[in-house]
Amino acid sequence: MRTVSIDIETYSSVDLAKSGVYRYVESPDFEILLFGYSVDGKEVQVVDLAGGDELPDEIRLALTDPAVMKWAFNAQFERICLSKWLRFPSGQYLDPQSWRCTMIWSAYMGLPLSLEGTGAVLGLEKQKLTEGKHLIRYFCMPCKSTAVNDQRTRNLPIHAPDKWSEFKAYNCRDVETEISIQAKLEKFPMPDSVWTEYCMDQEINDRGVALDMDLVHHAIEADERSRSELTVQLRLLTELENPNSVVQMKQWLSDNGLETDTLGKKTVVELLKTASEPLCKVLELRQSLAKSSVKKYTAMENVICADGRARGMFQFYGANRTGRWAGRLIQLQNLPQNHIPDLEQARSLVRSGNYAALEMLYNRVPEVLSELIRTAFVPKDGCKFIVADFSAIEARVIAWLSGEHWRNDVFATHGKIYEASASQMFDVPIEEITKGSPLRQKGKIAELALGYGGSVGALKAMGALEMGLVDDTNSNLLSLPGVHPTQISSDYGGMLTALQ
Repeated sequence: MRTVSIDIETYSSVDLAKSGVYRYVESPDFEILLFGYSVDGKEVQVVDLAGGDELPDEIRLALTDPAVMKWAFNAQFERICLSKWLRFPSGQYLDPQSWRCTMIWSAYMGLPLSLEGTGAVLGLEKQKLTEGKHLIRYFCMPCKSTAVNDQRTRNLPIHAPDKWSEFKAYNCRDVETEISIQAKLEKFPMPDSVWTEYCMDQEINDRGVALDMDLVHHAIEADERSRSELTVQLRLLTELENPNSVVQMKQWLSDNGLETDTLGKKTVVELLKTASEPLCKVLELRQSLAKSSVKKYTAMENVICADGRARGMFQFYGANRTGRWAGRLIQLQNLPQNHIPDLEQARSLVRSGNYAALEMLYNRVPEVLSELIRTAFVPKDGCKFIVADFSAIEARVIAWLSGEHWRNDVFATHGKIYEASASQMFDVPIEEITKGSPLRQKGKIAELALGYGGSVGALKAMGALEMGLVDDTNSNLLSLPGVHPTQISSDYGGMLTALQ
C-alpha cells in the first residue's frame, strides 16, 4: 500500500462553518458516519461506521503510517476528524507530513476550492452527486424537533434507509471524483517546495493561538450593553421601530432632507462632514451601532478549543491566483489597528467587566472594543509575540517581475517608493515629499491599488477621490492634477507614473 484516498461523512452539533473543524470535532456527539477509501486507486470501499461496520486493520494502521500517503479533498478536515476518532489527546493531531490535499493541488492550478467546482471545470466523467447537500443536512446536522419526527433532534439511518443508501453512494462517488482529479492533474505536478509549505501551514493551524477568554466574554457583554443603549438613543431621536434597519434609516434620513443610496462606512463618513443636527448625531450613533469588527469576539467564542486556543485561522492557497494565504473564521488578516494611548487601562476595564468606568472614560464603547481585538491574542506562559513584516514586499517583487529598473534602484538605495512614485506622478522633487505629505499618501494609494492589475476601480476603493485624484467621467480615468489622462500609459509602470 502506497496511497489511500479518503472521504468521510461526519456528525456534530457544532456548526462547522462558524466554528471550524478543530472545534467541530470537540463536540461530545461528534462521530464519523461513513468512511470511503481507495487503496492505490483501486475500487472504492465504503465502511458504514454508523451501522456498526469496522474499519479494516490495514486502513487503520495506514492512518498513522508515515510511509503511506493519505489523499483527500480538503485533507485538513479528514486529518483532524480522524485524529479525534483515533482518540488523540486534545490539541494533538495526525502528522500532516504524510497527507496530501487534492484541493490545494487544484488551487495551485487556479481551479475552484470545491470538489463540485473542480470536477465541473475538469469535465470529469464521474462528477460529485448534486443531491449530497440535502443528505448532509439530513444526516450530518441536528434537525428541528417536530410532532412529525417524534420530537427527535437528529436523523439516524433507521429513520430513512433509502436516503442512507443514497448517502453511501454519495460518499463513494466523492472518493471516485477525488481520484479522477488526481489523475487529471498528474501532468502538472505541484513542486515539493509547495507541499512543504502546505505541511508547515497545517502545523501552524494545528498549533493555533491562545485567546484571553476573560477579555472576550466581557467584551461581548460590553458590546451587547452598548448596542442596547445605542438602539434606545436612536429610537428616541428617530422614533423608528427598528433603527437597525437600513431601509427604515434611509427613509428617515430622506424625510429629514438627507438623501443617500447607501449607509456604508465610507458614505456615512462623507455624510457626517456636512450633516446638521440631529442628523449628525443619528449618523454617529448609527456608525457606532454598525461597527462590525466587534463581531470578531463572537467568532473567537465560536472557535475556541478546550485548551483555550483558536485553530484553523488560515487557508493555504486561499487566493489561488497568487498563492497567498486567506483568513478564516476570526480573519486574522484584517484586524483593526489600535491607537488608544492608554491601551492597557482600557483593556483592564473591559477584562474586569467595569462597563461604567469604560463608558465614563471613553466616548464610544464599540470603538474601544474594536481597538482591543488584537490584545485578545496572547502568548502562552514563558513566551512572547514578536511582530515582523517584510518591507514593501509586494512592490519589490512586482517591480522586479515587470522590469521597472528605476523602482529597483529606489529599493536598492533609499527605499522611499511611495515618495518616488508621487514624485513622478506629480513632477515634484522627491526631497519635497515628506512622510506627512499628502502627496506621499497619494503615491501610496497608487502603489497599493495598481500593483496587481487594479485600475480606476481599485484607485477609488483605496480612497483616491478622497485624496484629490479627479474622476474624469468622459475618459473613465482618474486624472492627476496638471496631467492629462492620455499621458498615463497602460503598462504597469505607466499606470503608476504620469510620464512627462
